[in-house]
Amino acid sequence: MNDRKLDELMHPPDLTQHARGTGPIRTQRPLYVDLLPPCNNACPAGENIQGWLALAQAGSYEKAWQVLMEDNPMPSVHGRVCYHPCEDHCNRNEVDSTVNIHAVERFLGDLALREGWQIKKVAPPTGRRVLVVGAGPSGLSAAFHLSRLGHAVEIHEAGPLPGGMMHFGIPAYRMPRKELEQEVERIEAMGVMMLLNHRVQDVLAEKETGGFDAVFLAIGSHLGKRTEIPARDAGKILDAVSFLRDTATGQPPELGRRVAIYGGGNTAMDSARTAKRLGAEEALIVYRRNPEQMPAHAFEVEEAIKEGVKINWLRTIKAIDQTRLQVEVMTLDEEGRPQPTGEIETLEADSLILALGQKTDSAFLQSVPGIEFRPDGTVAVGSDFMTGYPGLFAGGDMVPSERTVTAAVGHGKKAARHIDAYLRGEQYVKPPKHDIIGFDGLHLGFLTDAEQRKQPSVDPERRAYGFEEIAKGLSETEAAYESRRCFSCGNCFECDGCYGACPEDAIIKLGPGKRYRFDFNRCTGCAVCFEYCPCHAIEMIPEPGVADATGKDHHA
Repeated sequence: MNDRKLDELMHPPDLTQHARGTGPIRTQRPLYVDLLPPCNNACPAGENIQGWLALAQAGSYEKAWQVLMEDNPMPSVHGRVCYHPCEDHCNRNEVDSTVNIHAVERFLGDLALREGWQIKKVAPPTGRRVLVVGAGPSGLSAAFHLSRLGHAVEIHEAGPLPGGMMHFGIPAYRMPRKELEQEVERIEAMGVMMLLNHRVQDVLAEKETGGFDAVFLAIGSHLGKRTEIPARDAGKILDAVSFLRDTATGQPPELGRRVAIYGGGNTAMDSARTAKRLGAEEALIVYRRNPEQMPAHAFEVEEAIKEGVKINWLRTIKAIDQTRLQVEVMTLDEEGRPQPTGEIETLEADSLILALGQKTDSAFLQSVPGIEFRPDGTVAVGSDFMTGYPGLFAGGDMVPSERTVTAAVGHGKKAARHIDAYLRGEQYVKPPKHDIIGFDGLHLGFLTDAEQRKQPSVDPERRAYGFEEIAKGLSETEAAYESRRCFSCGNCFECDGCYGACPEDAIIKLGPGKRYRFDFNRCTGCAVCFEYCPCHAIEMIPEPGVADATGKDHHA
């Protein structure tokens, strides 16, 4: 508990707004509603976070995992690598700190792997076949959801292992390979066929030969972007994507004692931290903007600095001469754009890693009629994820979008729904969203500080000696505690607040998991239930057919 006074913590129901009384005729009535928690709304994979947290806090871990799997086939992976935008929007932030959602997700994912929980298909076989090109997060997600919908799915992957950038782009200290491989194996166990070391050159011919009814393209963005830097005698220059891939396959390049990394995104952070683990004494990031403009997530930057990575802000590389880099000092103009100053500095580096972004190798699609390409190689798709060629869908990093594992998994799920509808000769229509419930809409009777349970982590001093996973998982006790910190925003969790507060005994309990119903023969419309509902799962609506104080007649 912090130093806030009791009156700042207590928020008794405000019944004064109902001071006009109920009168002989009810003018309003309560209605149970389901609103959209901001965490659910912010999740790129569209997870029902509030739903599985509620089951987890009740100790129903397998049921919680089953709910999670309806949207995301790799919770153990996501609990580690997702940048958890859900937590940025958690209403608990207004009280103390966010619910540690990603850590609970990881707990459920890891528990499922230890216990061997399996997903059953929810639909009978349809006899339809779908080709998925690429075994990265988007392709695996699409294959999982299409398989659950009853379709036969075959993945064709150019690389030697499934996982895409999860395997070859995310270092093992963030994403250990054992859990990734186990979650992929579970997808295969559903009947998804996987053909590795097979690069698709002619997608239409492959579709025809294999007798596929639709195709989902998920080839990702595996080509590192480069930039023209004048060089008298260039030293060792690597692109970050190749560097991380070679390291992941056990063939890391010789870097030397001093390594410079050019870029400011999360890939730059991964490259610098990986270089330190490979023995570099100095890893220096060169970035042309300031910390506030850096695209890397703040906690990634913080972790890198803890591990000894240095960052040279407001600098851009102008020329290279063997191990010497000429960098120009930049300044920001009034609009926040970097401008050259003419001031030149010299840095020493045995290797330079370019982390300037990625592009898609979509050249093999150039001959397919109707497909529209962006300058970076990405493919334009409609809201249904279909390209300009009928039956050819695309998602993940190869379409214009946010480039994260979670966004890619969300694409795979959404595309699967549209592909399923296409195969059935129908059109998938997304159900409308409920209204989002903000913190001000909650009716918390009192606020108590409940400190977030942090994940234990390996000391920075130990991290330089290998690729041991940094963040550890929560215990069952810690995961249950974190789940209970959830406010269940906008959704009834059967706290009995309305049941106990109703002065007319007009609320009837329907049993565990069934919530309640109103007896309108007793209800006077006093709104006490509404005021006492902490999560705003009750709304007051005008009584149908009864005029209010303004004389306006309300109709159902």
